[in-house]
Amino acid sequence: MSAEHHSSLLDAVKGQPRQVWITAFAAVIAFMGIGLVDPILLSIAKGLDATPSQVTLLFSSYLGVQVVAMLVTGAASARFGAKRTVLVGLTLIVAATALCAAAGSIEQLVGLRAVWGLGNAFFIATALSVIVGAATGGQSGAILLYEAALGVGLSVGPLLGALLGSVSWRGPFLGTAILMAGALVLCAVFLKSDKHEQRAPIKLLDPLRALKHTGLLRTSVASALYTAAFFAVLAWSPFVLGWSAIAVGLVFCGWGLCVAVAGVALAPRLAARLGERHAAAAAVFGYAVLMLVLAVPSKPVLVAGIIVSGLVSGLLNTLFTGTAMAISDAPRPVASAGYNFCRWLGGAVAATLVGHVAEWFGSPQAPFVASAVLCVVAGGLLSLRERQADPHVVPKEAVLVGEEF
Repeated sequence: MSAEHHSSLLDAVKGQPRQVWITAFAAVIAFMGIGLVDPILLSIAKGLDATPSQVTLLFSSYLGVQVVAMLVTGAASARFGAKRTVLVGLTLIVAATALCAAAGSIEQLVGLRAVWGLGNAFFIATALSVIVGAATGGQSGAILLYEAALGVGLSVGPLLGALLGSVSWRGPFLGTAILMAGALVLCAVFLKSDKHEQRAPIKLLDPLRALKHTGLLRTSVASALYTAAFFAVLAWSPFVLGWSAIAVGLVFCGWGLCVAVAGVALAPRLAARLGERHAAAAAVFGYAVLMLVLAVPSKPVLVAGIIVSGLVSGLLNTLFTGTAMAISDAPRPVASAGYNFCRWLGGAVAATLVGHVAEWFGSPQAPFVASAVLCVVAGGLLSLRERQADPHVVPKEAVLVGEEF
């Protein structure tokens, strides 16, 4: 790598505005909430006398409310401004996580996770538009930062859940509340005020109207199918493993690190070579193969498959997000809300049904086989021939940013 390239890489990393890094830090904490409960699912089931199907509702309520709320995030951001929308979301997360630590029943915990999902909806979609709008170096580099935050959050979440959960299943919730409170203070103090900015009005149903765009709809549905498989791994694997919180936490920490590395360092190169849509199609077919590997009734194979699946998930998270943010001419907050509505709907449905699928087919491997089928369908959608050549190729400078990470 030339000295000139190396200098530009340092500028790309160090030259970001302060609000980009603060928002990215808050995003790390927010994304920790997705995998936080993974290592303590068995502990929660035991501590609150709940069944596996009841415990997986912790994902369902979290994602279900988040999905519906995604439809109003664009309108809220346009009406009240990105900063105030972000702060409302973070405040809800802090309150919900703190109360989760004091929950006395699985029903209370499921309900509080729903409030947590509401806060996440206001934060996640708005945070993406904040980072994309404020970052230097263009949209591609900003999306890399966002996906890096996702990967770090997914890797740290299970580890924090394991360490604090080894003491009590209530510990991870309290720890997240404290960290998120810190992120809330940072965002309140350092994010730029947007009270006087001119913002185009966004109607409540604009995110759904944005999905009338064939390319965005196809990308969003394919992402929903993939995300369903993603949550089959996240929500069901701990029950198949049946291991301690520490052991499960270490497995998913490795998985999350793979998500971060692939999303930042590998996805831009693959997109530059194939185009984002074709790269996503290839990766999702690969994910289908991995789901069949996870269906092998062997715990060592399952562990290896989970960790390797993190690499493919990192690719897909970045490729899907990049395509969705570029393929439509809708405003970024609207396209983001519509895309995320579909994306997380797939996760909510999967988290709700995953335990039942295992019961219906009488096999703990059945959810993985079903996930493989969903990924094949997603790959088929992405492989449909377009009238025009795929224009969504990550620019060369984004590849260089990926190399730095």
